[in-house]
Amino acid sequence: MPLVKKGAIIADPYIHVGDDAEIPADGAALIPAVRFLADPEAYVKRNSCTGVIWPNNRDLDELVPYLDRLSVVALVFPTFRDGRAYSQARLLRERHGYKGELRATGQVLRDQFVLMLRAGFDSFEVRKDADAEAFAATVKRYTVFYQPTGDGRITALHRRMQSRHAANTP
Repeated sequence: MPLVKKGAIIADPYIHVGDDAEIPADGAALIPAVRFLADPEAYVKRNSCTGVIWPNNRDLDELVPYLDRLSVVALVFPTFRDGRAYSQARLLRERHGYKGELRATGQVLRDQFVLMLRAGFDSFEVRKDADAEAFAATVKRYTVFYQPTGDGRITALHRRMQSRHAANTP
């Protein structure tokens, strides 16, 4: 499955560990939420990068104590009509200050891509190579937005105010 991150199609450095699969001793791993929560301290103490696959029907409060030790949180879109992962992404970025990789996984569609970016996602697992190419191009296409959101971009209003301030500063 192609991974788009920061406008580029890259090889996924993370091994997706199944519910019953052995956790690799070395190498980055994405661990299902149920398995992670069974012994979170053991997983966050691994010598390699650890991420968690978090379903959209699970309370984020269970994950919050471990955020500073997780390199990736993969939020799941089980269907394209289910937008709860958007809310989770905004909460992780804006309320909980999560700075790590926020990955969209599951039913990740082209026409929702910009909204996912704005919610704070910075990587995307997509099903088709053509979608990966479209996602990579979209990241570069939009540079200015009017509404503030969890992606940390400066809005058009703030950009304009900065320009005026710079012009009026001796």
